[in-house]
Amino acid sequence: MLGDSVRLLGLAEALHGSEEILEARNRLFRRLVAAHGYSAVAIEVSSPQARAMNDYVLGLRKQDDPMVQGWLGSGFGLLDANRELVEWMRVHNADPSTSTKLHFYGFDVPLGEGGLASPGLVFDIVFAYLQGIDPDATRRHRERTAALVGETADWERPAAFYDPAQSIGLSPAATELRIATEDLVTELRIRGPELIAKSDPLTYADALHHSQLALELLDAHAALATAGAYARMLGIRDLIMADNLAHIVSHEGERGKVLAFAASGHLKRGMTQWRLPPGDEVKEWWPAGSHLSASFGPRYAVVGMGVGVSEENGIGAPEPGTLEAELLGVGGSLFISTHRGARAPAVNPVTLPVRSGSSRNPTYSPLTADSFDDFDCIVFFDSTRYPRGSPPLTDWT
Repeated sequence: MLGDSVRLLGLAEALHGSEEILEARNRLFRRLVAAHGYSAVAIEVSSPQARAMNDYVLGLRKQDDPMVQGWLGSGFGLLDANRELVEWMRVHNADPSTSTKLHFYGFDVPLGEGGLASPGLVFDIVFAYLQGIDPDATRRHRERTAALVGETADWERPAAFYDPAQSIGLSPAATELRIATEDLVTELRIRGPELIAKSDPLTYADALHHSQLALELLDAHAALATAGAYARMLGIRDLIMADNLAHIVSHEGERGKVLAFAASGHLKRGMTQWRLPPGDEVKEWWPAGSHLSASFGPRYAVVGMGVGVSEENGIGAPEPGTLEAELLGVGGSLFISTHRGARAPAVNPVTLPVRSGSSRNPTYSPLTADSFDDFDCIVFFDSTRYPRGSPPLTDWT
């Protein structure tokens, strides 16, 4: 239905916390690999940390590797369905008859122990690529940035998400580091033909991409340090996501297409709104999907998802007249083709009310009239369970 032009397919989950959605993702990816030329999956995890898992699915690391165990033992790695996806990819790649190896990527903003990562994490990746291209340039830029990065813990304070005074993103050293990073990006770009000739286009592209990622991460830290700029930080996060996905698609090249899996608010085409308690303040920003739709055009498609009821996630029966209530009335799991704005005959987008959200899971996003424009099609589950392996939810309040 989506056509051969699609190179990046987004699968936008309605919430973090659905066993059925994760299982559907796994089945979909297996089908895309078998019949539609897909070679990679990218999920909403921190991009640098996912590198170890890519090595694992390629057979370059063993399960007892500390970095592999670190991923499997925390965050998304705790969920059984995520582990099953990774293990299936590893077995697939180990088959001698496999002609195209599958790759695993993360495309979220780099994260540390308690918040946005220290830029030092990304600089390490930049200089690992650059070392093999130009050791002298690597040494110069490494010495300059290392003197300004300082202690990792100073960058990764959890309180910085809520208190701008706790962020060092606008400190004199951080400001100087942003200038140093801009100089690094500029040098890599103006010396592009020379550096590609010294190595290869992929190595150069990786070095340039991660240097630009370091600059965007510093911009996000600066937004955290600015009062009233939290929505700007969220917008930078989604810009990083879009840039990471574009780089992943470019990196896969002719090898195959990419499936991206993340929350609905990141992959949809329209503006994202997030209501934050206490006070129900609404934050708005342009998500990764909007950037990708603008730059990729028909090469980007996205599948949205809706949920009727999930008792474990604090999602009760939808109010009468809402889209979820109408879909529940049909019964069972549904696949709805929106054809980018086509309206279901029974739906009046002007008067369509939005159902109430979740009392326990703040990641849940109800469907709205805009969903018909935001997604190429919608998958609806009448009910869903909390994922196997997840820690228990507590009341959001």
